Amino acid sequence: MKNIKLNRAILLFEILVFFAVNAFSAVEKPGPNVIIILTDDQGYADVGFNGCTDIPTPNIDRIANNGVKFTNGYVTYAVCGPSRAGLITGRYQDRFGGS
Repeated sequence: MKNIKLNRAILLFEILVFFAVNAFSAVEKPGPNVIIILTDDQGYADVGFNGCTDIPTPNIDRIANNGVKFTNGYVTYAVCGPSRAGLITGRYQDRFGGS
């Protein structure tokens, strides 16, 4: 009888330890914040962080200076509508009639 109570106590302790370890290890790290700015007819030097002095862009400059800049971006169509639809849907425009 003592052996059964001891086994139950050990099993209960193991279950409690298992759940405690899983509860503390389940803390998730926050994912990265991603901002995509899609603009029409914007040249490379049309924003301040790329050297533009004509038009002030302080907020975009702050985002670019505090984050990661992707300097080689290419569109998937010559005009803005299909490119925007492709970005939003994650599909090629020609596959769903967006061109």
